[in-house]
Amino acid sequence: MDDRIKVYDEKMTKSYSSLLAEFATIRAGRANPNVLNKIKVDYYGTPTPLQQVGNITVPEPRILQIQPWEKSMIKPIEKAILTSDIGIHPTNDGKVIRLIFPELTEERRKELVKEVKKKGEAGKVAVRNIRRDANDYLKKLGKTDISEDEIKDLEDEIQKLTDKYIKDMDKAVEEKSKEILTV
Repeated sequence: MDDRIKVYDEKMTKSYSSLLAEFATIRAGRANPNVLNKIKVDYYGTPTPLQQVGNITVPEPRILQIQPWEKSMIKPIEKAILTSDIGIHPTNDGKVIRLIFPELTEERRKELVKEVKKKGEAGKVAVRNIRRDANDYLKKLGKTDISEDEIKDLEDEIQKLTDKYIKDMDKAVEEKSKEILTV
């Protein structure tokens, strides 16, 4: 691959990886520790990722269990979960916090699929914007010492990259939607 467009390939890769990370935080009926990835706990005045203040396990398919490293962290962890957007009320027995995921309703599954499609579309828009930036860059190069044929070849290469990432994103959207709709 030409070094002049390698940077755009890296940007598209990051967009794709970002989309997959977003999908990991969407729960699909099963308890998945990744839904807690964005939650920060007030750890002695410092916002700290939940994974760094306790052990997260999945004892049953619809239950997440959080065992804080320190007992004093139970209240701050509960507070962080309650103020987050995961919509699950934590329960604790003084030692561990449990999150019991309700069975997804058909309506909620359809809402989640819409959300997945929206995120997928946003990812594809990001890739297209990167393509546009790359093509603008190539046009500027064309005003200097590069031939029109070379520019055409590089534009074709950028288009192939764009098509590849959009196809990958479509596939990821389809797989996540299928996972959500599977009861």
